Amino acid sequence: MSSNASPSRPSAAGALGCGCVALVALLGVVGLVFVGLAWGSAGAPDYPRVAPEEMADRAFERSQEAYDVLGFTRTVPPGVEKVGVSTENTFDSGFCYDGGLLGMDDKTVDGAYTMSHDWALDHVPASQAVPGLRRLHERLRDDGWEVTSYREGRDGQDWSLFVQRDDGEERMSFTWFPDREYFTGGASVPCAYDPAWKEGDVGPAGDYLRPPVFGPA
Repeated sequence: MSSNASPSRPSAAGALGCGCVALVALLGVVGLVFVGLAWGSAGAPDYPRVAPEEMADRAFERSQEAYDVLGFTRTVPPGVEKVGVSTENTFDSGFCYDGGLLGMDDKTVDGAYTMSHDWALDHVPASQAVPGLRRLHERLRDDGWEVTSYREGRDGQDWSLFVQRDDGEERMSFTWFPDREYFTGGASVPCAYDPAWKEGDVGPAGDYLRPPVFGPA
């Protein structure tokens, strides 16, 4: 007895099933690669190993350079009696944070710190502040700093200048409050690892530092 049955063919459902298996396998491979990349990026950021004293000096020098361009000649002792009112000449240290592969993490980096120098003058009239800020704005721009914000206050409003460079790793800011004749400035430098840091240390490195007398170079 002859048979007219044709050779069997894979069904559509079977083909779809094979495709799903292949897709799942592919996604699994991609997932493993992604996890591997995330794991590999979990290492510590590539900060230089520099003592806090050296980075503090660098921030202080940035402030001093700007101070000279502004044309101020007064000297300011270390410390501050009343923030926002009296003269100021202080160092500040802070933690550095690792954003992770996707920039969504917010964890401190062991042994890393950032330093900044803050200063302020009282009794600064418009005749000093206005031409000084305009001169500093032009100088920093010509020296390659990115001006992120510059405002010339009108009708008694505050004047301000904010700059950065190295993708924001280094910053400076300046503000003059005409109603109080109060001028503030500050400079922050990039993160670094403290060579003396050891497991169990608490607080950012350099929080004990005190600047010298601040004034013209």
